Amino acid sequence: MQEPVDILILSNGPGEVTTWVRPVVGALRHELGNREQVRISVILSPCANASGQEAAIAHSFPEVDRVQAAEHFFSFLLWGKTAASWQWHKRGVVLFLGGDQFFSLAIAKRLGYRTVVYAEREARWWRWIDQFGITQPCQQPIPAKYTHKLQVIGDLMVEAAATPADASAAIVQVLNLQPHTELIGLLPGSKPAKLAQGVPLWLAIAEHIHIARPETQFVIPVAPTLDVAVLSQFADPTSNPVVRQVGGATAQLITSEEQAYLQTENGLRVDLWTGFPAHSLLSACTLCLTTVGANTAELGALAVPMLVLLPTQQLDAMRAWDGLPGLLANLPLVGTGIAKGINRFMLKRLGLLAWPNIWAGREVVPELVGHLQPQTVAAMVIDLLDHPAKLNQIRDNLRSVRGEPGAAQKLAHLVKTQLNT
Repeated sequence: MQEPVDILILSNGPGEVTTWVRPVVGALRHELGNREQVRISVILSPCANASGQEAAIAHSFPEVDRVQAAEHFFSFLLWGKTAASWQWHKRGVVLFLGGDQFFSLAIAKRLGYRTVVYAEREARWWRWIDQFGITQPCQQPIPAKYTHKLQVIGDLMVEAAATPADASAAIVQVLNLQPHTELIGLLPGSKPAKLAQGVPLWLAIAEHIHIARPETQFVIPVAPTLDVAVLSQFADPTSNPVVRQVGGATAQLITSEEQAYLQTENGLRVDLWTGFPAHSLLSACTLCLTTVGANTAELGALAVPMLVLLPTQQLDAMRAWDGLPGLLANLPLVGTGIAKGINRFMLKRLGLLAWPNIWAGREVVPELVGHLQPQTVAAMVIDLLDHPAKLNQIRDNLRSVRGEPGAAQKLAHLVKTQLNT
């Protein structure tokens, strides 16, 4: 490439930014070169699951040159003008990593760029998109003359990036872990709808485990879209009325220069880990309790045993469905009733929820859905901890289904190919 080029990445939600954009921008820099040759811009589109921190997270990636937040997206889509009046090089590629695939087509047409779409489940607009990187062989009917546009690259969610060599030592020091410490990771989610139920319920489960196994330690890897003060509010019944509804535990935030942690009324300490990405921490865990989402893919890629929990005590909490159901569930006044009805309907039709189970087409990690009781879940955890062979079987199953890494590098190569077309 003689002249400078632009790579414009379109993305949207927190999962896409942290598990798709992050590994891909690293691969792009490795494949395409430095900033004098290649400029990488990230433009975010609105997402029902967004936390509002996605732009800041994208800014934190050293490979990224420019970021535009979601609130400015539609002005750019309709009129082609960014909030900061960005200029564009003559040649470039629009790379789709989340949102609506049509956006990549429309924006590329305006800029005169080539298009590469990462298609997790379905390839759309295949008549006009230049190249697709797909996770697995496509099952949808596509005319033979377009199938050359589809290349299987694997799953970006498997891209568990390597962490610094001293990360494990830092974990041992900060959490004061002793050799062979039994560490359980608690991953209640990153969005308010999940945290309202998850934080108090996960804490209550931890208390029951602690009674039976007092040497066990607990840690919450805090999502990069949260801070510890916000997280702690979900363990406070004065700010989170759902605490009593789920039979959850309450806790107080304790901070020091070295570490922050939650301390429950019964004296259990749950450390809060704010390092990101938290792969070394997760790898040190004997077991994790997680809700559905990208966390299950990261844990699966790291072969960390997990229980996947979807509590339904607060049936109107989940309002992030795509399309018309999501719009109706968020209407003022009537949204709560609509959300309950939609969720009752959807729960009856749920298939596999955790990414490792979706990859395998069967349940390789336990999924618990319903009015979950802390003591019941704790009993399942204790049984696994009492029988290491069961945990080892889960690890082996995860290793067998997680797939090979390398999807980010293959996607970067597709981008390079389009630049040279």
